[in-house]
Amino acid sequence: MHVNAKKISFLGLLLAICEILLVLSKTLDFSTLFLLAAASFCTGIAVRECGFTLGFGFFAASEILGLLLAPDKLYCITYGMMAFYIWATDAIWHFLYHKNSQKNWTKLFWVIKYLLFNVMYLPAVIFLPRLFYAGVYRIEMIVLLILGGQVVLFLFDKAYCYFQDAIWGKYRKFLQ
Repeated sequence: MHVNAKKISFLGLLLAICEILLVLSKTLDFSTLFLLAAASFCTGIAVRECGFTLGFGFFAASEILGLLLAPDKLYCITYGMMAFYIWATDAIWHFLYHKNSQKNWTKLFWVIKYLLFNVMYLPAVIFLPRLFYAGVYRIEMIVLLILGGQVVLFLFDKAYCYFQDAIWGKYRKFLQ
């Protein structure tokens, strides 16, 4: 497998930016989710610029390095779920689009995205409640977290699509 030096150096710099955002997410407590989401967007950049294999390698490296460097390890779990969601949805879109590009796959794609999210999110709400809420954990709170998670997924996905189209689409031309 040939990997050129430009891709590796780009992924290394992107990994540094990602880890800075992870560390800042604990340092600046008022914008934790924003910084974790921004760090996970780096995985999407890696996938779009270098492919799915190197994108997954970037995801694994960022998660391992995050576990070593980040002051709060619970944030690494949240980041890992966000980054894996981005990697998986990009892979699913690529698979669905190239399988039959003439059809409109957006409805199926959204169903698969919500299933993927809930496969990761629901066990986390049930088995890792401290990740979401530090208070008393009652059934009402579980229902509220599940419904709130669906809204947050929609907003996260829209923010990621906007970032890839409007922001990264403008700046990626400077890589060449």
